[in-house]
Amino acid sequence: MTVIEIPGSKSVTARALFLAAAAEGTTTLLLPLVSDDTEGFAEGLVSLGYDVERTPGAWRIQGRPAGPAATEADVYCRDGATTARFLPTLAAAGHGSYRFDASAQMRRRPLAPLTRALQDLGVDLTHEEADGHHPLRIAAHGIKGGGLTLDAGQSSQYLTALLLLGPLTAEGLRITVTDLVSAPYIEITLAMMRSFGARPTREGNVFTVPPTGYRATTYAIEPDASTAGYFFATAALTPGREITVPGLGTGALQGDLGFVEVLSRMGADVRTTADATTVTGPARLRGLTVNMRDISDTMPTLAAIAPYATSPVRIEDVGNTRVKECDRLEACAENLRALGIEVATGPDWIEIRPGTPRPAEITTHGDHRIVMSFAVTGLRTPGITFDDPGCVRKTFPGFHEAFAAFTA
Repeated sequence: MTVIEIPGSKSVTARALFLAAAAEGTTTLLLPLVSDDTEGFAEGLVSLGYDVERTPGAWRIQGRPAGPAATEADVYCRDGATTARFLPTLAAAGHGSYRFDASAQMRRRPLAPLTRALQDLGVDLTHEEADGHHPLRIAAHGIKGGGLTLDAGQSSQYLTALLLLGPLTAEGLRITVTDLVSAPYIEITLAMMRSFGARPTREGNVFTVPPTGYRATTYAIEPDASTAGYFFATAALTPGREITVPGLGTGALQGDLGFVEVLSRMGADVRTTADATTVTGPARLRGLTVNMRDISDTMPTLAAIAPYATSPVRIEDVGNTRVKECDRLEACAENLRALGIEVATGPDWIEIRPGTPRPAEITTHGDHRIVMSFAVTGLRTPGITFDDPGCVRKTFPGFHEAFAAFTA
């Protein structure tokens, strides 16, 4: 058995940073993810005037329930979607003039459902260039709250940002959601809000968040389930190989741990205990048809190992992956074809036929998940290279070293 220590969750770290900044008192985050995205989020908080102390294994944040200490700030969000969506929402609850911008890649990604919702709540928010995209300006004067309707069919992060905002408003929020993708991420948000003293509730598609504020705490960041998926996938490709990831057990917050259920359907043996998950590779990997709407960040991982299945793999309801760091659905198809694999795609699906991948250079489109997914393909196809291997710094700067040591 091989035991793999996975870095902290990006999603949990980003939410914890927001909550810590909004809470009364000093919060300590244990084992946060250290990557370009989370460092960018922390530096954004510093730009807004929050006191953030980063030491190995622990970050300490002095919360400010009244909002940013800075009354003026220019915040660069890098490539981080959570940074680009959560920080403007946090700043809107304070008082001051704030500008937010991001990388060219992040500028292309949509914000409109979130920024429209903030405007509906009375936030003075303007887009400097394309409507619904960065850069944007906010003249913040606190938020009264109230009811609103939200379409979160492109990204659950729109809903998460507003849920996190709710306890900071004067009257709370009541959010009616018309569509929702990646729903397990919302369960992460609600659970973490409760850990910081908030009392959000859900009844069907209506979320109610009273104006409780937040209280500081010590919060341990669990390992990243999406990252663990690359290592679980290597087990699935290797008959009899057993891989265990501690810290991701039955009580894990992250829905992407559900990827192991997909591997189980393909023949892998999966065992989940209270504090760990183990995957053992089958003699043969079976094909399947699977809906991955709720775990779409793991879609490229499945696509990358699909050629080795004994029958086609069809992944459905993943249209939202077209507006991630790149159009991931087409990026997977493009690279699989470069490897000599037969692929078909539709608006929200991809079907991959069995085949023997040949060596090729993977076009990454600057997307960390494309690199890490096709690194798994390279286990069975030596000679695969990447045009931008360094883009893994977004979520796992040491991925290549860790993966090389693991596969050795």
